[in-house]
Amino acid sequence: MRTGQDAFHLAIPARDLDAAYDFYVTGLGCKLARRYPDRITLDFFGDQVVCHLDPDHDPGEPRLYPRHFGVTFQAAEDFHNLLRLIELRKLPVFQGESPRFAGLVEEHRTVVLRDPSGNLLEFKHYRDPRMMY
Repeated sequence: MRTGQDAFHLAIPARDLDAAYDFYVTGLGCKLARRYPDRITLDFFGDQVVCHLDPDHDPGEPRLYPRHFGVTFQAAEDFHNLLRLIELRKLPVFQGESPRFAGLVEEHRTVVLRDPSGNLLEFKHYRDPRMMY
């Protein structure tokens, strides 16, 4: 079973590693773990994201469903801090901050970013923390 010392791993395509670095490290504040000519490995909010160089990657017009990734924050303050960071650093927003499932137990706030390679990242916070999973 996974423990707090384990990390979820996700590999995604990156058309340009310098642009990926600027977005994830300089923009979002992720920690660079390793860099090789064909990939960068990041500490993405405690999990591992690897951006693999794929200069021919063309996602077309990205759609949020069925494929995106991100973080569900347990604390509302962390979600709001991320919103301030997005505004301050002028990160590329795919879908602005908004509510989903308003008035229902699974109500949450969400914002979606688009990285330089067209990968979509959703960040959210549930009003009721029991709904995180």
